[in-house]
Amino acid sequence: MNSIKPLIVLSFLIIQSCTGQHSKINGVSFVASREIINQSHIKPIININANYAAVMPFGFVRGLNNPNIIFNTNRQWFGETRAGAKQYIEMLYKSNIKVMLKPQIWVSRGEFTGYINMQNEDDWKLFEKSYSKFILEYAQLAQEAKVDIFCIGTELEKFIETRPKYWANLITKIKALYKGKLTYAANWDEFKRTPFWSDIDYIGVDAYFPVSNSKTPTVIECLEGWEQHKQTIMNVSNKNNKPVLFTEFGYRSVDYSGKEPWKSDRSMDQVNLEAQTNTTQALFETFWNEDWFAGGFIWKWFHNYSTSGGENNSKFTPQNKPVEVLIKKQYRLK
Repeated sequence: MNSIKPLIVLSFLIIQSCTGQHSKINGVSFVASREIINQSHIKPIININANYAAVMPFGFVRGLNNPNIIFNTNRQWFGETRAGAKQYIEMLYKSNIKVMLKPQIWVSRGEFTGYINMQNEDDWKLFEKSYSKFILEYAQLAQEAKVDIFCIGTELEKFIETRPKYWANLITKIKALYKGKLTYAANWDEFKRTPFWSDIDYIGVDAYFPVSNSKTPTVIECLEGWEQHKQTIMNVSNKNNKPVLFTEFGYRSVDYSGKEPWKSDRSMDQVNLEAQTNTTQALFETFWNEDWFAGGFIWKWFHNYSTSGGENNSKFTPQNKPVEVLIKKQYRLK
């Protein structure tokens, strides 16, 4: 009789695997707004079968060499503050939507955070002190709110490259405050060099990889475009023995959407809904069935659903566009 029990357990594990018992993170990047949110703002997230949302409070710096991060001020939108993030988390949990808390920095004039670089040692120390104050404030909130995942930074390559000891110490301090899962959102061309993957739980990637040079890329073209990137991503996962999480993914509904997906230039305004749908489908087909892939957060989702996106909109949001139907179908699958 004793030999039967292991067989039963093995059969159960096989059934679990085949039925998708271990769910992917099917997330949306929930954009901070001026407003307090309510259940009417959460319902569209539920309607696309999402099980996670990224809540994104912000700190601001006045330039790439400025060492002072400004945050939690009355000049910010409600959703960008600690109080706003807390309220968003509470409302999402009431609807059984899990949360990744992802505090981010915005540089004046929209300059790329990966280029933040202080000009001398004194400024680096000031910036480290300011970043610690910013991120530990939200690590404390993550613990208080029992957030599922905490993201310790977003696209900060030069900061990490220049100050690796600081980041090792910062992760230790965060772990002393917060007992949940940790990730970092590395840019698509940064993650291969991020030094601390073994110290956190997910290899986070903002997945704006170039996959096609076509005006309207086909799914097949994009699948081919993913082949080399996928191998590199899988190698980093295997090397560190950690799952990969797309902390951001998505495409604009514009011509050439797969060529340089990170671009948000206002001059790119030729709406191409098919391009957005095809690139997104290829991403799902490439990653969502892989055991080493944890899931991801679509960029980006606004609280005011009825007035967001639409078939004349060339931006990233999938709301009220054909790609939303695709996402809903994919997120239905566990």
